[in-house]
Amino acid sequence: MKELRCILLDDELPALRYLRSICEGFSNVEVVKAFNNPLRMLEEVDQLDFNVCVLDIEMPQMKGIELAGKLEGKAIIFTTAYKEFAAEAYELDAVDYIIKPIQFDRLKKAFDKSYNFLQREELPQYVQLNSNKGKILLHFAMIAFIVVSEVDKRDKRVIYDDGREIMLKNISFEQLVKLLPGDAFVRINRQTIIATRCVHAFTHNQVTLLVGSKSFVFSLNEHYRKDFLAMFGA
Repeated sequence: MKELRCILLDDELPALRYLRSICEGFSNVEVVKAFNNPLRMLEEVDQLDFNVCVLDIEMPQMKGIELAGKLEGKAIIFTTAYKEFAAEAYELDAVDYIIKPIQFDRLKKAFDKSYNFLQREELPQYVQLNSNKGKILLHFAMIAFIVVSEVDKRDKRVIYDDGREIMLKNISFEQLVKLLPGDAFVRINRQTIIATRCVHAFTHNQVTLLVGSKSFVFSLNEHYRKDFLAMFGA
């Protein structure tokens, strides 16, 4: 497995020392540097060779979510004591969101997701499929959600981030799930697959997506709830 090179950020020194000690227990993880001040980290970040950042959300000098927006192309793992930040974190395409106290097994799962995220750069970013307009290249980064066609259940309607739509012909959700990046998409009911980065809010049985300026509300089916919540560290 490719080595993960991490920088760590938490304004509380005991929490930072604890996080570092856990990270050093992974054979494929190198802790490049640990910071307890987000502003100091920003001063040095361009000179550091890293591909993963594990950072707290609630800090007095700068929120972790604001800082993460400046770390383009890096795998972001948020840590926090508060669940309510989860949806906002995933809008930034964070790979994971861990509720404190951090456990070794939970952090391992986050590192596995980080590895998959970084591998995406080396994998195809699209797939060729049949549509109502002929063969198309379906670019994963442009997809907001996919739903079953109301006209023919064998077909699937793809809604892009910019509101455009395309109809995929004669393809099952089982096939689509295998084709889509598993760390970026999740099925939430029998008729809907969503991009996690578009999740704005969720409850026990509903998921709200924000696509451009429009909100879309979908049911969260019990059968798919566990996998969905796992994507958000809940």
